[in-house]
Amino acid sequence: MARTMQYVIDGEHDGRKVVHFLRGRLRFSARLVAKLKTLPEGILLNGAHTRTIDRLHTGDVLTVNLPEEVMRLEPLEYALDVVFEDEDLLIINKPAGLAMHPTHNHQGDTLANAVSAYFAQKGAAHAFRSIGRLDKGTSGLVVCALNKYAASRLTGHIEKSYLALPGGHYEGSGTIDTPIVRPDPMKTLRWVGEGGEHAVTHWRAKQSGEQASLLEVCLETGRTHQIRVHFASLGTPLLGDDMYGGTTDLIARPALHCASLRFLHPVSEKEMCFAALMPEDMCRIASLCAK
Repeated sequence: MARTMQYVIDGEHDGRKVVHFLRGRLRFSARLVAKLKTLPEGILLNGAHTRTIDRLHTGDVLTVNLPEEVMRLEPLEYALDVVFEDEDLLIINKPAGLAMHPTHNHQGDTLANAVSAYFAQKGAAHAFRSIGRLDKGTSGLVVCALNKYAASRLTGHIEKSYLALPGGHYEGSGTIDTPIVRPDPMKTLRWVGEGGEHAVTHWRAKQSGEQASLLEVCLETGRTHQIRVHFASLGTPLLGDDMYGGTTDLIARPALHCASLRFLHPVSEKEMCFAALMPEDMCRIASLCAK
């Protein structure tokens, strides 16, 4: 679906070139500006085609028309838990067990396929651009950008908070700062080790038990399996995470949930905050930690 954005030029940008306003004030990527230049109505100034080297004046109306993008994925009929939606964003509370993207193991049964069906029912189409990803077994909030501009503005600028249940006793708060390596490039498995990618995980105990604790976890970096690997490296893998040695007695998937998001809207620049309650399987275990 095409996205149109309009901006009234203020005195601060009087005399500036169109390209400087797009790249500086609006933070359009160079690639997207180049694409817009090729479209007859990609960039309009007061309703007429303009060049990026043309000058702006106070009171001018600059219009940007992002091209329509079609999602070419097999639709999956699925009852999505939509938390928020507008012209630029779709935020979903993903259940555990649903993969994010099609892979050789998952064809047609992913969140991307479900989003395709969701928009098809509305007579719309969007490319699937998740900002970050959750593992198949992880539940919680996922941000989908509905155009390239929103994706570029949000990437690396979303604060996320997770809830995790490692199999051990934790009190207070702490930081895990150890690099993560991929021992075998043919396998998904990661581990901590010298020469790996810098990875920092901050945690705070919310409920402490002898066999498990409920922690609020925030990531300073975003490595694959970071939370799972870091807690496993301390000898306390997440409950249910059999890939990293966690017991599956109480839960059949890694006990990890993306519980909250905070970011600035890519267009309005208003602060956006969202939260998703911890699912029942984790709540049941957390109640045991509190006893």
